[in-house]
Amino acid sequence: MTPAEQIALWADKLRDISALGLRFAKNIYDKQHYQEIQNLAMAMLALVTDKPLGEIEPLRTPIFARPTPLTCGDAAVIDDAGRILLIQRADNQRWAMPGGAFEVGETPAQGAVREALEETGVGGQAVALVGVFDSRFCGSTSAHHLYQFVFLCKPTGITTAASHAHEVLQTRWFSEHELPPDLDLGHRTRIPVAFRVWRGEGQAFFDQSIII
Repeated sequence: MTPAEQIALWADKLRDISALGLRFAKNIYDKQHYQEIQNLAMAMLALVTDKPLGEIEPLRTPIFARPTPLTCGDAAVIDDAGRILLIQRADNQRWAMPGGAFEVGETPAQGAVREALEETGVGGQAVALVGVFDSRFCGSTSAHHLYQFVFLCKPTGITTAASHAHEVLQTRWFSEHELPPDLDLGHRTRIPVAFRVWRGEGQAFFDQSIII
């Protein structure tokens, strides 16, 4: 990566932070801080593209101030015995696949594997795309529009201390027919699709009605 490409990536990270911050900020002070971050991101883009800031300013509303649908993902970590790794979330006490929001600069598969490692300490390798799910149609209770990527992962055997253990009450392995009854609503539809892909019975899910 060249220095210019690195600066452009940093600028995009700041754009992402500022756009989401301005969208969810609760007070004027936070909004002012995120506005300053947005201004910095625009200045960095002007610098790296060798354009006057005035040519970047028209991008403020359509690009810098408008976050796209949020992207996040889950890791369906299933071992050779057919058990899936689930976490009990600390925020709602429901069981779910490990996952979370993606970061600028990583691929969706990398993001899912990272989230699983952070939340469970279990290393995984993404081996197949389970599907891309629209939060409006898969049972998610999110107030915001999400694109949720699910990747089938196999455990690598590498384990470490979970860096985000505060987000998790407990971690356990479950067979397909012994899933906990208190699953997170959106995961009730996605987990069965993950097992179908693990068994080689279907292609990756996208833009279709889920039939369970």
